[in-house]
Amino acid sequence: MSLDEFEALRLSDYERLSQDEAAAEMDISRSTFSRLIESARRKSSEFLIEGKRLIIDGGPIHFKGNVYECRSCRSVFPARFGAVRVECPQCGSTDLIDRAGEYGHGDCCHERGVENTASPNRQSRSR
Repeated sequence: MSLDEFEALRLSDYERLSQDEAAAEMDISRSTFSRLIESARRKSSEFLIEGKRLIIDGGPIHFKGNVYECRSCRSVFPARFGAVRVECPQCGSTDLIDRAGEYGHGDCCHERGVENTASPNRQSRSR
């Protein structure tokens, strides 16, 4: 399953957005979103029903905002790039991992003048 298919599935079935809302969130056309969600659901069904292997894979990731993971409670929560997030909203811990910063920004952000906010001591994450 591609990352785009996974994101379509997350937005539609987990976040319960309409296809129009999800397509807008992904910045793609409604017809492209429909193709992605159909493919993602087919692959998910094959995984659940036939026991096929499910691998989520695919290229560079672009985050619209920053994502943090709390090392204490494993909660994952969003924040705007450049915003200072000092504690986990679930447990109050300040021991956080900057997940989006690990990957930096692609050419699309550099063209718009968005700086890479990755911290110099970021954690490696196997994918």
